[in-house]
Amino acid sequence: MVVQGMMPVRVAVRRCACSRFPADMKTINYSHKYNMEEKEKELIQLPDNAFTELKEGEEYQPVMRADRNYPEVNVWSVTWGIIMAMLFSAAAAYLGLKVGQVFEAAIPIAIIAVGVSTAAKRNKALGENVIIQSIGACSGTIVAGAIFTLPAIYILQARYPEMSVSFFKVFFSSLLGGILGILFMIPFRKYFVKDMHGKYPFPEATATTQVLVSGAKGGNQAKPLLVAGLVGGLYDFIVATVGWWNENFTTRVMEWGVMAADKFKLVFKVNTGAAVFGLGYIIGLKYAFIICLGSFTVWWLIVPGMSILFHDQVLNMWNPEITQTIGAMSAEEIFKHYGKSIGIGGIAMAGIIGIIKSWGIIKGAVSLAVNEMKGGSKGAESTVRTQRDISFKIIAIGSVVTLVATFLFFWFGVMEGNLLFAVVGIVLVAVIAFLFTTVAGNAIAIVGSNPVSGMTLMTLILASVVLVAVGLKGTGGMIAALIMGGVVCTALSMAGGFITDLKIGYWLGTTPKKQETWKFLGTFVSAATVGGVMILLNQTYGFASGQLAAPQANAMAAVIDPLMNGVGAPWALYAIGAVIAVILTFCGIPAIAFALGMFIPLELNMPLLVGGIVSWYVSTRSKNAEVNRERNEKGTLIASGFIAGGALMGVVSALLRFFEVNLVSRDWMEQWLTNPLSEICSLIAYICLILYFVFATKTKEPAK
Repeated sequence: MVVQGMMPVRVAVRRCACSRFPADMKTINYSHKYNMEEKEKELIQLPDNAFTELKEGEEYQPVMRADRNYPEVNVWSVTWGIIMAMLFSAAAAYLGLKVGQVFEAAIPIAIIAVGVSTAAKRNKALGENVIIQSIGACSGTIVAGAIFTLPAIYILQARYPEMSVSFFKVFFSSLLGGILGILFMIPFRKYFVKDMHGKYPFPEATATTQVLVSGAKGGNQAKPLLVAGLVGGLYDFIVATVGWWNENFTTRVMEWGVMAADKFKLVFKVNTGAAVFGLGYIIGLKYAFIICLGSFTVWWLIVPGMSILFHDQVLNMWNPEITQTIGAMSAEEIFKHYGKSIGIGGIAMAGIIGIIKSWGIIKGAVSLAVNEMKGGSKGAESTVRTQRDISFKIIAIGSVVTLVATFLFFWFGVMEGNLLFAVVGIVLVAVIAFLFTTVAGNAIAIVGSNPVSGMTLMTLILASVVLVAVGLKGTGGMIAALIMGGVVCTALSMAGGFITDLKIGYWLGTTPKKQETWKFLGTFVSAATVGGVMILLNQTYGFASGQLAAPQANAMAAVIDPLMNGVGAPWALYAIGAVIAVILTFCGIPAIAFALGMFIPLELNMPLLVGGIVSWYVSTRSKNAEVNRERNEKGTLIASGFIAGGALMGVVSALLRFFEVNLVSRDWMEQWLTNPLSEICSLIAYICLILYFVFATKTKEPAK
């Protein structure tokens, strides 16, 4: 417009003569730019030695070269990271309290990051997506730490009204625990992600990395995730809010099932939700089968066996409130009073075995950290962008400051100004959190799962015994032990999740210092979100009502209550579980998975097995290995969508109930859900969901 204003006539003449030249140049430049971008995308791939041990003198070269700078931390990545942290914190909190399993948010967040960056046509978004994933993944780790312990306060509050918990306590226990987990893990980064390269499989980090790489190459993984999220979300929303069918199917819908349950204490149950099914698919058949073996052992051997052996006896040595004979109890009641305690013993012993097995790793990692602190490994590597950590001096100062803040929190916020109790509390938390940090990292690196609940149970038992010994008992002791357990649990959960983020960054070539720095922001956002969601869910459902399973928190409450009131604990049942864990370890069976199966209710374990079987079928039904791999990857995306969609809509359902928004009559729903036909409808809907999943994962066979 400026040119036309200056020379109207000459421009008109020249436009006819040579206007094609600049247009052609624009086309050429655009085509050249497009071709260059496509060539760059084609070059984005993991090196051949990404998953193998390095030979002597061999170096790993990440996707993003160490001698170049790439977009990583900016307004885009930080904003989306915060959004992901908030959304998935709410979703993971609901699902974890519902079924006792916290899904790992890394993969869904990575897929969404790829989707939004592709939609926005962002160039060189790989580094940005890693930061989005790293900040957002704080959601799952903070949630696991909080919901495994702190709801126990609400559960015990039903029995002891004088107990109370505030947003302040929930928030600070989660925040301080998360910060400790980050600071304790950073010194071990090089050991886990670099020195042990190719020796540890890092299953979750591998999957997330592949998603980010394929996204950078122009993949379209976000679409099946979003579609599956809508399907899974709508499915679970209908169950929770509209009540068209029951959320569980049991053998009690048939006459022979009622007889088996009443006479022989034998019952079969399965939760028919989309989110839990998706969780089973991602866990896979191997570990889902081991978990269910633990569940079958308790529900189909121990529960009926106790009814046969102690039919007319009242076993209440550790719990005077039990007044029924074993024969008069339902299968569910026998499991609640006896079976779960065996599972607790197994989980605790599995944690101890984990520490013993990891002692060499702890010593090696500590030595590496000490050398770094002394400057023993300074050199060219320390200046390389992809190996640049937060200064170890800052880490040391930050650790001290965080421990002091935790001590003050204990002293004034939890221990009611008692200095002795606060000192004992901070010593226990610091020592246990540091020792178990490497155990958590090791577990994540090998199997992709963190036995944080077992290690936290051990912390609670130890804390309770020590606190009682120094004079802190009753409800005050319960709150103190649970808050301490919450800090430790969050620290361990964060440490395990954080090493996954750092391994992803190592493979792709992001700057560790940036990941480590902005991880603190994700921790703050997730801690605040979890605190609010937990209070909302308690006010809506009530953790003591049974509508939210909160299995780990119930276990914590079951352990704490007798220890703090001098009643005692079912040590004999704990011992049985511990012996089972030892035997399983000698047999090479993962004790933590089996023990969790013994502890978590049957109806929540069965869908894991169903999902695992579907995972096996999807990944093996073709004779072509490449087709099986593609189908399994697509299945992982769809399962992640089921998990995220179902869990998020669960939070929406909770909000609707909280604000007393009823889409259907509550009386009608309650009446319908007690009708056996609602369970039949549930089974039909579940079969349709599985068939949809199998159909959606289908890909074309290559032409012969």
